[in-house]
Amino acid sequence: MKDYNKYAVKCFKDEAESILDLIPQLTDDFSKAVELVLKSKGRFIITGVGKSGHVGAKIAATLASTGTPSFFVNPLDAYHGDLGMFTPDDVVMAISYSGNTDELLRFLPLLIDRKIPIIGVSGNPQSLLAQYSTCHLNIKVKREADPNNLAPTSSTTATIAMGDAIACALIEARNFQPMDFAQFHPGGSLGKKLLSRVKDFMVSKNLPRVTLNQKISETIIEISKTKQGIAVAIENGKIAGVVTDGDVRRAMQNHQDKFFDLTVNDIMSTAPKLIKDTAKLQEAGDMMRKYNIHSLVVVNDANELVGIIDAFSCI
Repeated sequence: MKDYNKYAVKCFKDEAESILDLIPQLTDDFSKAVELVLKSKGRFIITGVGKSGHVGAKIAATLASTGTPSFFVNPLDAYHGDLGMFTPDDVVMAISYSGNTDELLRFLPLLIDRKIPIIGVSGNPQSLLAQYSTCHLNIKVKREADPNNLAPTSSTTATIAMGDAIACALIEARNFQPMDFAQFHPGGSLGKKLLSRVKDFMVSKNLPRVTLNQKISETIIEISKTKQGIAVAIENGKIAGVVTDGDVRRAMQNHQDKFFDLTVNDIMSTAPKLIKDTAKLQEAGDMMRKYNIHSLVVVNDANELVGIIDAFSCI
């Protein structure tokens, strides 16, 4: 089999270089662009044709998920009714690597007439797009990563990086936090951890309960009822402690012949880690990592046992 890895390595290096080359090309226009978006009372609308359009859609998606109301509009669609989406309160980012894409340039004067600020993104600071723009971001690359220097590769990577840089600057400026991010991603793992409650993921049926005088043999059966590896000791309706599978193993090693004579009271932990059923799932995960344990006893406001949650449920 032929080794194609060298082509991948070259592509990675070429595209990485194209991103690093953006640093000396940054001007005050980048800060001006960020300020335009921050001061805007409308939406941040991204537009472009062809590959620039595909990249623009990705940038819009990143912005929308990080606290900046944003969407993508194809310039061709703007001629057939989508121009009604634009308002004077909006800011537009227009993307064209050449800066002279006809379909895009014919669309921009319509925005200028409506006094809508334009952030131009191109590889040509002398292009018509740059001239039309309120501020211009230079994404010029030395060459495309493609062996023929034709297919948009390094240039699209540079464009995505510039869009990400704007998103990152806006995140910092708005102090956008993980909890804010979770609000836009309720179905993802982050949304699960930050928005979900312990009660949504805890085991609440057939809970393993034991009494203080219960024998170890019976306790092992209770611990085995769920996958949490724990049984809760109850005395007078209150939580008195917990027995874990680790407690059982240690008792077996330390007491050997007397093992089956032991009771729950002999081996239980009397200061179990408790968490409210209304607590956030992330709080449960953080607590288990802090104390290096894999299960928590879940209680209600009256400190009564209502469930057990394990580390796997918090992933």
